[in-house]
Amino acid sequence: MVSVRLENLTKCFGRVIAVNNLNLEIKDGEFVALLGPSGCGKTTTLLMIAGIYKPTKGYIYFDDVIVNDLPPKDRNIGMVFQSYALYPHMRVFDNIAFPLKLQKLPKEEIKKRVLETAKLLRIEDLLNRKPAQLSGGQQQRVALARALAKQPNLFLMDEPLSNLDAKLRVIMRAELKRLQKSLGITTIYVTHDQVEAMTMADRIAVLNKGELQQYSTAEELYSKPSNLFVAGFIGSPPMNFIECTLVERDNKYYLDASDFSIE
Repeated sequence: MVSVRLENLTKCFGRVIAVNNLNLEIKDGEFVALLGPSGCGKTTTLLMIAGIYKPTKGYIYFDDVIVNDLPPKDRNIGMVFQSYALYPHMRVFDNIAFPLKLQKLPKEEIKKRVLETAKLLRIEDLLNRKPAQLSGGQQQRVALARALAKQPNLFLMDEPLSNLDAKLRVIMRAELKRLQKSLGITTIYVTHDQVEAMTMADRIAVLNKGELQQYSTAEELYSKPSNLFVAGFIGSPPMNFIECTLVERDNKYYLDASDFSIE
């Protein structure tokens, strides 16, 4: 598999700074979530890692190799989008096999990989169906199978569960984590849903307005937020804030909140 390092990564669209000076390290085999509100730069970061967007400045490392100029097809990445992006005219088998055909693998190897991946995701009985004949959860599994059949070193997921109903989301969270843990693939997962991030990820990078706010475990984000944004964003209900002033009286220090004070 592979480790990923982002060094001073920045992406501008005209005068808009979508990602600003991002530094992040993802260990080999780690599951990391990029968490934040809409427009915080998490998907832009993912697309730079995938090679779809070119950074304005900064570097992307896979292990110790800079990959800024490496085409997406040569990065050995499996990617699952919010929309699944299945080909409607193809059977499930052909959807899964499509990237393998682009790699010009032998027919027997393609068949072997498709069947192995379908078995892993428990969709063997769906291989002759078209996407329109599948439920949302089944389509999601097919999209995962297509990404995994390539045997990627890195797995990128952009809000893959957002189109599923609440009950199915819970089931698929457990399924995704099971797959990632059993395969050991380094995974970067974009979401605005803190429950998803906190139940699935080894570590979470909280972003806001294109900047990294905190990078830590779920427990530390919850109990030791590094700033007011993280404190207000993590937790349900969110942390309460009280404006107060630090004052000294009789050689003792107090937090004075007008209506009350705390020594």
